[in-house]
Amino acid sequence: MKANVGGIDRILRIIVGIALIAATLTGALPVWGWIGVIPLATGLFSFCPLYSLIGVCTKKSS
Repeated sequence: MKANVGGIDRILRIIVGIALIAATLTGALPVWGWIGVIPLATGLFSFCPLYSLIGVCTKKSS
């Protein structure tokens, strides 16, 4: 599992994930809002399985 999510992409995934989950918990979104777990997890782990499949990497080489 090589990191393939970096920088702005990672930050946006975490923010969107938290926002979707928070909106679901407050009742602003129905149950589908739990989909926010996916961008939150991919942002926290810096790994996106879909990116691996299509050969995308937003993480800068170090």
